[in-house]
Amino acid sequence: MTSQHDATTTSHPDASGDPLAQNPLSNYPVPGAPTPFPEEEERIARMDAANIPEEYRKWTGPHGTTPLGAKMGLRYLQMGPDKMVATMPVGGNEQNVGLFHGGAHMVLAETLGSIAAILHARVNLGIDNAVVGTELGATHHRSVTEGTVTATCTPINLGRQLTSHEIVMTDDAGRRLSTARMTNMILPNRD
Repeated sequence: MTSQHDATTTSHPDASGDPLAQNPLSNYPVPGAPTPFPEEEERIARMDAANIPEEYRKWTGPHGTTPLGAKMGLRYLQMGPDKMVATMPVGGNEQNVGLFHGGAHMVLAETLGSIAAILHARVNLGIDNAVVGTELGATHHRSVTEGTVTATCTPINLGRQLTSHEIVMTDDAGRRLSTARMTNMILPNRD
């Protein structure tokens, strides 16, 4: 029996058949294509769309916001080293039976935990060191099929070398959907 769909050779083309064409829903390339750095005007538009405060934009990197988060509709409601809040729509981020994807929970958690750790290094410690995630885990408590997921990230511990954050995802009614914990390492500067 032969399959009409071969996942090893099928790409994700747009209507023109070009697998590297722009995704019209997000202005980012389709999966498999590199994400080019935007011109400054587009970078600012991406930060505006994500609701990133002016005072933190100098630390957002060349994309202005994470390409994956933008594709998934992540929008910040509050940003700071001591608390981060962001939302993501359920629509477009479901798994195959219509539930908000567990991986989407993890994207929310890792994005908020990482940015909170960077802001801790920059704002609280006054250093420009690189920050990298070393651990991320989550427990999913309940599912959601519509509306918006809100993630709230708060510090468990903020050190000079390691940070730990708890990220709680809730539905529109405030019910806890998942709880994640992330650890980040603040790397020493290289000489």
